[in-house]
Amino acid sequence: MSAAVDDNTYAELQEIAARYPEPRSGLLPMLHLVQSAHGRITPEGIEACADILGISAADVSGVATFYTMYKRRPVGDYHVGVCTNTLCAVMGGDAIFERLKEHLDVGNDETTGDGKITLEHIECNAACDYAPVMMVNWEFMDNMTPQSATQLVDDLRSGAEVHSTRGPRVVTWRQAERVLAGYPDGLVDEGPAAGPASLVGLDLAREKGWTAPDPDKGSGAAPGLETGSTTEQSRTEAVEEADTSRAESETMAEEGQKSD
Repeated sequence: MSAAVDDNTYAELQEIAARYPEPRSGLLPMLHLVQSAHGRITPEGIEACADILGISAADVSGVATFYTMYKRRPVGDYHVGVCTNTLCAVMGGDAIFERLKEHLDVGNDETTGDGKITLEHIECNAACDYAPVMMVNWEFMDNMTPQSATQLVDDLRSGAEVHSTRGPRVVTWRQAERVLAGYPDGLVDEGPAAGPASLVGLDLAREKGWTAPDPDKGSGAAPGLETGSTTEQSRTEAVEEADTSRAESETMAEEGQKSD
């Protein structure tokens, strides 16, 4: 049976809704707060959100079932996601996922008997430069292997302190959900925010002396990236050239049909 929404959680749900000119815009963080309090999306949480926002429970449920980050079943202390999209998969993501299923004796979107780990294969995390990638409560774990993945989950289950590759130490899933609801945990500046692979473009720009274009002066752009009237002229010429090419293609097609 689901737990009722307590007074403190209800008040915080109201607080989230009040942040937005249109209260309904607060539904996503409100659902994260429900998960922080209940460990999943509960019927009581859905009813509370609907009551505060003045919408139907069906409307709330429709949102909660659309996004995969909202769970209808209890989640373990640590949600372990393995990216199995194309690049991560061929770099070892599939092998990692299979190893963890065997090691933890669970299937996809299942939780270990001790309630510590929920395992899930997840979609692209926009971290292809560190493939294969895993996430623990939405914190990055980069360049993983089957061996490092099993060590990671063993550390989590033992209570050892674990740090993200590019981010802070890992907190529990409920604590992370509270952060996603808009209540900071003070760890935002802990750990590196970016790694070398993510900074290659920035390093190259510094080496070449490239800077972002100044919208007022039209200067400072990399060679070939001029701004202002020159850019506008180039766009106009490109459109005219495309129109001319299209007209020529249509004419040739018509002539071909006539000759047939």
